[in-house]
Amino acid sequence: MKNLFVNDVGNEFPLVMVHGFLGSSIMWEPQIEELKKYYRVITPDLPGFGYSNKVMPCNSINSMAKSILELIDHMGINKFHLLGHSMGGMIVQEMTKLADDKVEKLICYGTGPRGNMPERFETIDQSRERLKVEGLIRTSNRIAKTWFVNEDKAKHFDLCSKAGKLATLEAADSALVAMKNWDGLENLKNIKNKTLIIWGNKDRAYNRNQVDTLNENIRDSSLIIFEGCSHNIHLENSDKFNKTVLEFLK
Repeated sequence: MKNLFVNDVGNEFPLVMVHGFLGSSIMWEPQIEELKKYYRVITPDLPGFGYSNKVMPCNSINSMAKSILELIDHMGINKFHLLGHSMGGMIVQEMTKLADDKVEKLICYGTGPRGNMPERFETIDQSRERLKVEGLIRTSNRIAKTWFVNEDKAKHFDLCSKAGKLATLEAADSALVAMKNWDGLENLKNIKNKTLIIWGNKDRAYNRNQVDTLNENIRDSSLIIFEGCSHNIHLENSDKFNKTVLEFLK
């Protein structure tokens, strides 16, 4: 989708970073500032989210993956590293299935092999119902709290709250449907890319079993656990997160 908003900085080998549910490219600010010194950092906003909120949203993980691949093709990029967070981690697994020859190294961060996440802080159906009742602003604030150990007192909470409010209500609901209907477990054995899995041990969306499943089924993978961090490690411990990514990609 050439009409998607994309932040594109740096001049070296491309690194594509895909945000998650109720996220946007602005949530990568601490990563962009550091990683652009070493990579061409490409951070798109998914259809219906962030500054792509005028674009028709997708209701499947597959269609989200295709939208990013179309954007990358339009940019003339043939090879790239790929990082996905949360729902974005599902999207990058799907992107790898569709175009594994284009993906150099893969980072699955704060994510799992199934969209209907076991032991999530609430079920997908509950999230959909609360979205209808509470509206987008209250929902984005409430869910963003679960991404940090210190909830709304966290340093970068406002960044996440802002990102969530940029989305459309339709995009948020469509994304929940997309996650509920996606299952990437069978595809894990087909991922041949060198893969890093990152997880915080306080994550309330994805439990340890999910990241262990990724690690056990992706043949060339390693798992790094951040102690004392929740779902948004890249904003809770930005320096260590950036260093971890750089060490893996170098």
